[in-house]
Amino acid sequence: MKNLLLVGAALVFCTIALAAQDKVRIIQTNAAGDNVHLIDPKTNKVVGEITGIEAGHGAGASPDGKTIYVSNEAESTLDIVDAKTLKVTSRVPLTAHPNNMAVGKDGKYVYVGIIRNPGGVDVIDTTTRQRVKNVPTKGTIHNVYVTPDGKYAVAGSIAGKTINVIDAKTNDMAFVIDMDLGVRPMTFNTNPDGSTKWIFAQLSGLNGFAVVDFATRKEIKRIQNPDLPPGKATVPQGSDPSHGMAVTADGKTLVVCSRLNNHLYFYSLPDLTPLGGAEPGGKGAGWVTLTPDGKTAYVANPVTNDVSVVDVATMKETTRIKVGYVPKRNVTVTLQ
Repeated sequence: MKNLLLVGAALVFCTIALAAQDKVRIIQTNAAGDNVHLIDPKTNKVVGEITGIEAGHGAGASPDGKTIYVSNEAESTLDIVDAKTLKVTSRVPLTAHPNNMAVGKDGKYVYVGIIRNPGGVDVIDTTTRQRVKNVPTKGTIHNVYVTPDGKYAVAGSIAGKTINVIDAKTNDMAFVIDMDLGVRPMTFNTNPDGSTKWIFAQLSGLNGFAVVDFATRKEIKRIQNPDLPPGKATVPQGSDPSHGMAVTADGKTLVVCSRLNNHLYFYSLPDLTPLGGAEPGGKGAGWVTLTPDGKTAYVANPVTNDVSVVDVATMKETTRIKVGYVPKRNVTVTLQ
């Protein structure tokens, strides 16, 4: 009887685990038009659409999977969406025009980067659905992230050429790191205890990225993406030739978009040895998100209005998914 009970419990656990896996979604915002697409990574099909959000920028979800958040450039709001109905239930007015956003690890706050003056990071209380603070920053903010341990919100400024680090407990500025170029997308790797080790920061005009030591607050290395092979042409994309990056779940690989080269590059961690690259069939390579297991990358292609699905192990595109107009930011979430 005891063995039967153990087997039954194991089956229940497996069923719950499988059900949770079924809820993983890739949220793809579209910079033009008024919709946001949800992709099921098991089928690589669009399985949901949020409408009525014109020029959505960043997106995220609450830890319980019940709520989706989208920064709305057209309305200068943080839009709150019911994850089951995919309907906008409320809009929180922001200080000014937003760019990207991030959800706090515990879900209590959403941090929204403000790209227009006065800039800063708007802090939204998810319980009251009110803006409770604007954290002043050195320069207006393009992208906001929360560190893997949830202790800090990290905001990059193009105009200010700064990385602004906010204490997530107090929502006050902890420290600022000055860079020599505008700060664009970022990602992180961790120490064995889960604390932040390095910030990887893409910079204006650099087809590569900088490596910043979180503890010393100093840049320790700068990496240039590989040159294209003979016969391959670049895809000029303005002042941000390398835009979008992520670290795999095992912490062993850094995945980096090059819009200029129309490539997704892979670097081993922590040594940052180039491992190779994938050339998406779409064009633009403007952002990337990974599945929770780190095995599959989803690359937003703003030029061809689609998302490339890339197998990380083989560094090959396996399919492309048609989405909305000018897809830019995407994020991996787990919904209820």
